[in-house]
Amino acid sequence: MNPDCVIKKKVLLYPLWLRIWHWSHAALFILLLISGISLHFANPNAPLIPFATARVLHNLCGLFLSFEFLVFVLANGISGNVRHYRPVMKNLSQRLMKQADFYARGIFAGLSHPFPPTWEQKFNPLQQMTYLTIMYLVVPLIIVTGFMLWVPEWAPEQIFGMDGLWPAAVLHYLVGVALAVFFVGHVYLVTVGKTMTSQIEKMLTGWEEISTTKENDHERR
Repeated sequence: MNPDCVIKKKVLLYPLWLRIWHWSHAALFILLLISGISLHFANPNAPLIPFATARVLHNLCGLFLSFEFLVFVLANGISGNVRHYRPVMKNLSQRLMKQADFYARGIFAGLSHPFPPTWEQKFNPLQQMTYLTIMYLVVPLIIVTGFMLWVPEWAPEQIFGMDGLWPAAVLHYLVGVALAVFFVGHVYLVTVGKTMTSQIEKMLTGWEEISTTKENDHERR
């Protein structure tokens, strides 16, 4: 790419529907996490939230999260935002390692981001594979197992010779832990942008500065 043809431009990479979904999804997840911890680990005599309240809150938030997931899948496909979730398999492992090295060392040395956002791809390879796995595998798993626990009749009678509800409960718990770990990592990485708040700002306004060519910029008009 000819450096003379490269321009910096702010574009709307995060449309309004996506920003509303993102923040409401985050709020629902926090409520699910708090109510889930209260249901599993709180001392009955000193719960984080009273058991009955935690159960109702967990079920209601789970319902809303399930609805939001369907909205996300439909809107993601209809709007074309799904293009950011389609991985390019060529040299994928090398690009993943390069991005991981940037997070581990390069970011602290002040090096340039190896995969800056573009109109065609706003995620770096590690983000892309993580978000793809979370949104199209992990979230569906926690929703399905959650419904099985809420309505036991929906669970299979047996799985691998065991009562069908027990594996569903274990899987729901493990997936919940995995999502909690992802959430902590996600919040941390939010702070390592150009400034500590720049990543938050783009999810509030939707605008992101990208590098593009004059030719590509002209084609999008």
